Amino acid sequence: MGSLQLFLIVSLSWVLFLPNTHQLQTSQIQILLQIRKHLEYPSSLEVMDAFDGDLCNVSPSRDMTIACQDNVVTELRIMGDKLVKFRGFNGFPIPNQTLSERFSMDSFVTTLSRLSSLRVLSLISLGIWGPLPDKIHRLSSLEFLDLSSNFIYGQIPSRISTMVQLYSLVLDGNFFNETVPDWLDSLTNLTFLSLKSNRLTGQFPSSLCKIRTLADVSLSHNEISGELPDLSALTNLHVLDMRENKLNSVLPVMSKGLVTLLLSKNALSGEIPKHFSQMDQLQHLDLSSNQLTGSPPPFLFNLPNITYLNLASNMMSGSLQNPLSCSTKLGYVDISNNKLTGTLPTCLSSSSDKRMVRFGGNCFASDLQHQHEASFCAEALLGSGKSRRKQKLLIVAFICGAIIVIVLLALGLIYLYRRLFKRTVQEQPVPPKVIQENSPAAAPSELLANARFISQALKLGAQTVPVCRSFSFQELREATKDFDRSMLLGEGSIGKLYRGKLENGTLVAIRCLALSKKFSVQNLKVRLDVLSKLHHPHLVGLFGHCIEGDGHDNSSINQVLLVYEYVSNGNYRTLLSETYPDKVLKWSDRLTILIGIAKAIHFLHTGVIPGSFNNRLKTNNILLDEHQIPKLSDYGTLMITDETEKHETKGEGSKPRKKLVEDDVYNFGYILLESLVGPIVTGREETFLLNDMASFGSTDGRRRIVDPVVLTTSSQESLSRVISITKKCISTDISSRPSFEDVLWNLQYAAQVQASVDAEQKSDSTS
Repeated sequence: MGSLQLFLIVSLSWVLFLPNTHQLQTSQIQILLQIRKHLEYPSSLEVMDAFDGDLCNVSPSRDMTIACQDNVVTELRIMGDKLVKFRGFNGFPIPNQTLSERFSMDSFVTTLSRLSSLRVLSLISLGIWGPLPDKIHRLSSLEFLDLSSNFIYGQIPSRISTMVQLYSLVLDGNFFNETVPDWLDSLTNLTFLSLKSNRLTGQFPSSLCKIRTLADVSLSHNEISGELPDLSALTNLHVLDMRENKLNSVLPVMSKGLVTLLLSKNALSGEIPKHFSQMDQLQHLDLSSNQLTGSPPPFLFNLPNITYLNLASNMMSGSLQNPLSCSTKLGYVDISNNKLTGTLPTCLSSSSDKRMVRFGGNCFASDLQHQHEASFCAEALLGSGKSRRKQKLLIVAFICGAIIVIVLLALGLIYLYRRLFKRTVQEQPVPPKVIQENSPAAAPSELLANARFISQALKLGAQTVPVCRSFSFQELREATKDFDRSMLLGEGSIGKLYRGKLENGTLVAIRCLALSKKFSVQNLKVRLDVLSKLHHPHLVGLFGHCIEGDGHDNSSINQVLLVYEYVSNGNYRTLLSETYPDKVLKWSDRLTILIGIAKAIHFLHTGVIPGSFNNRLKTNNILLDEHQIPKLSDYGTLMITDETEKHETKGEGSKPRKKLVEDDVYNFGYILLESLVGPIVTGREETFLLNDMASFGSTDGRRRIVDPVVLTTSSQESLSRVISITKKCISTDISSRPSFEDVLWNLQYAAQVQASVDAEQKSDSTS
């Protein structure tokens, strides 16, 4: 009888529990179906009609991703097909470009806010139109928000300032037309901010200078005016893009860690300041189409990492230092359309095949076909001086004229008063004559018209960044002493790696990539072109390639040589096993390296189309340069191996892509694991997982397996956070593995916790 009662109790509990579980899943599905209805059934969501199972299990694709955790949606990405932009948008729906007039932004956001556990929301090119309501702040768990390429207008809602979990805010390609908000410093975790291609006005928000986590700020193609403030406090800032605005200040103090600085097509003036010489990480500098003066400082050409330098279409004058020293990494220089004189330095000679140099439209004493006469630059400078003097004279004349008019009016009033006082009213006073002066605006308006014409002409001559260069096989033979064994750095499953020294003295690493099948040169060039576009501060730079063979497009080859920058300070795996006190990596150092590599992997997955997956993630593929900056090597090789071909020819759709993303998460989990316990002997990974992973759950177990350096330099909360995300990454249940956004967020959180603890300990020790 007791057994029967127990059975009835268990059965009743199961029946009562089942509706609750089912209801939770059903409510989330209903919300997703309502969102599809609001968006007027875009083609990217057609998979929802054909899928019978749980929508959380739909394979992610470029057009749609739904990720869930604990039966609730945590990530929603939808890419629409309304890509054509209509810049004349005036707030009303446009057929075939926006959603219909039935669309209600307020109702849509209300429905979205019911997905209260969302951490990632990306709705791109869906034709969404209308002002963004304040209630968007109800998505308080959001960490990543991207509403790019829609038709959203008005102001950016101030209640977004309460969404303190946000680390990425992207609103590119909309019609926001108020000032850039000055409450952004409330978003204390903000790392990526992009508001490009809107109609934003006002000044650069000073609040941005208080967000120490900022790494990437893009406000280009707006109407932001005024001064650019001192940005030196933003020590984590790597990218600043303010192209095509109306900034009219001198160049301020910049963050020394900047990698990319884009300020072209503004009205910046003055000389390039000396503190730019301290920007050792700078790779890409564009100051073209401004009003900069003075001579280009010689240090700009020799910054240690500079690859792209554009100073075209300014008012620079004088001559370049000669001889001039140029960085070996400098591949593109544009100093055209200035007022430069003298001779062109040897390192900028157009005959060099190592870099592209544009210097036309100056007064150099060479290449006379594309240069003005020396008198042109002298007259232009003299003319600008005369113009300034003329403007001053006009101002003085205007002031004098105004004084004369005031005096005449005063005399006229005195005369009128006297006439009235003497009661001689028979004779009416003659009103004072108004003096009409010629408007001084005629000449400037003509100059402005000419300036607009020149600006349009300059657009026709704009040049893009040069592509990765092609090396000859003979060059690489000489660089490696005919691939001598003494130059061999290592050998792996994808081919041998050699150290080399190019003719100009640049040290390189050359990967001889062996292909398991033959490819046509044309096919291979397409793949290499995609690979060459992967640029990130934490990726080993790809200088170029060499396709071994006769070079004809109809030929077939099975080997390609990739030429990378040489990173000299060893690999992460070696440093993890280092026992010398001055080289041991404490916990905060390891977190810094892991976050840098996680950012690079996240960029490879989401920052380029198509994404690069299965990137050979291992601790010995993480290299450190002389500044301890981590860089990932051997990424993207899947693009040019037979595995890519297999996935393409089998036509397996998004399934291989999902597996590849999971592979990167899983492999990065092993990197996290080795960061915790030290290098694991090759071949013993599975044994470690079976026997030792459970030890992370107890304090005694951690003391037994965690690296003593980690134990003594980490806080309990920071360490526990990384252990938790590590377990998820290497979980045998693929569906429970986290997204890479999750991994990156957890690492950044762990680093912030550790930094706070370290600061408190330092404060206690000094007090």
